[in-house]
Amino acid sequence: MIKLTGRDHLNDGEKDGEAMARADKEKRSKKAIEKEWRALAKKEERMTGAYRKEAPPAGWRQTLEAKVPDKIRISLEKAFCLAFSTVFEKGIGIIEKSYDREKILGNLQIHDYAFQVKGNRKTLKKVRNSASLFNLGCIAATTVEGVGLGALGIGLPDIVIFTGMLLRGIYETALHYGFDYNSPEERYFILKLMEASIQKGEAWCELDKEIDAMFMEEGAAAVMQEKVREQIERTSDAFAADMLALKFIQGLPVVGILGGCGNPVYYHKVMKYVRLKYYKRYLWGYYRENGAHGNL
Repeated sequence: MIKLTGRDHLNDGEKDGEAMARADKEKRSKKAIEKEWRALAKKEERMTGAYRKEAPPAGWRQTLEAKVPDKIRISLEKAFCLAFSTVFEKGIGIIEKSYDREKILGNLQIHDYAFQVKGNRKTLKKVRNSASLFNLGCIAATTVEGVGLGALGIGLPDIVIFTGMLLRGIYETALHYGFDYNSPEERYFILKLMEASIQKGEAWCELDKEIDAMFMEEGAAAVMQEKVREQIERTSDAFAADMLALKFIQGLPVVGILGGCGNPVYYHKVMKYVRLKYYKRYLWGYYRENGAHGNL
């Protein structure tokens, strides 16, 4: 005698009802993904417009940069390169002590499960909002750190601290969307994000396209450690060139407060781009799996 399972007891009507409910949930999921995809497209369009404008540096900045001695310029470039390489290669363990990695990943699993069950846009928004909220405290911390050291005329040591705080924000963002930052591929991706976030014009357009291709195209190539080291140098050079005037000012007592105030500005600028790209990458996974039909 064959033992009937729970589903074998269902009549055709009940089975049809289950199939209809499943189809309805899939339809809701696709609709939610498409709406978030379109909303993201609008944000990215606005950001693209801002980044494409290759406006010349402010007059005060050009004047100040011209007065920075070559010795100081070289020291700043070396400091950025050292900060990036040191924090990337040796700082992960220290940075991870500042947040609960398992809790962040656990919250993501809860939100992902909720979306699988409910299939609505609200649950997708919770993932995005969760990844954005923690940054408020980080911006406040970079402000206190930058202004405090600036008041004392401390510029170069601040670069290591600022880099560590910036990477902490990026690592947490990666975790909020379920990406592990420990692999060479992810570290390379993070460095590319950082470099692109402070570029303008054609340089930004090229980097932005390259970043999208890294997760939207099939068969991404493996990244060797040497490639990561080369990208560390490119990213550090970009930050050194862009923050030269501010870090030079920060090295001057009292007036250095003005230079330190640049930390939260740069933090917000970098993280805004990083959050958008990580959410796009996260949403792309659902978008591809569910066969949504939107344009980005």
